[in-house]
Amino acid sequence: MKTLKIIGIVVLALIALPLIVALFIPKSYTVSVSETINQPKQVVYDYVRLLENQENYSVWVMEDPNLNPEITGTDGTVGAVQKWNSQMDNVGEGEQEITALTPDRMDVEIRFKRPFEGTAKAANIFNAVAEDQTQLTSEFYSNDHYPINLMSYVFGRKMIEKAQIQNLQNIKNILEKQLNN
Repeated sequence: MKTLKIIGIVVLALIALPLIVALFIPKSYTVSVSETINQPKQVVYDYVRLLENQENYSVWVMEDPNLNPEITGTDGTVGAVQKWNSQMDNVGEGEQEITALTPDRMDVEIRFKRPFEGTAKAANIFNAVAEDQTQLTSEFYSNDHYPINLMSYVFGRKMIEKAQIQNLQNIKNILEKQLNN
């Protein structure tokens, strides 16, 4: 009986500890990565603002070869929405909407439906470093509720950062190849 009591206390502690830690972890976070692309700012902007081009560079879109994202509204303008629905859990179902466009920035709202519901915001920021060179910064903003904030803090931020880095490298490769052709 004493052994069962000890096992019960250990199990309870293993369950309670992460929940207690999650109380002290931030609920909101930003992931920001940048890449310098050897193309004029307008070329980079014109390519990135079109949601359909994500089929060529987004690790999330490219992960499911059967994914056929659907765009409603005029692509590359405020109000354009790209919807996706994948049978793959790591791609899931959701949509993103262009919420703001300026010559230096594109903002989107991402609405996840599956494998879990949630909303996040993201931005692409375009900065001309030189006449033929652009720094593209990709930012992801999330605000997660307790206790999901612990999972996001431990796993989510790194996963998003890795994907953003790859996305920017893919954009760089695509646009710099255009320069050489």
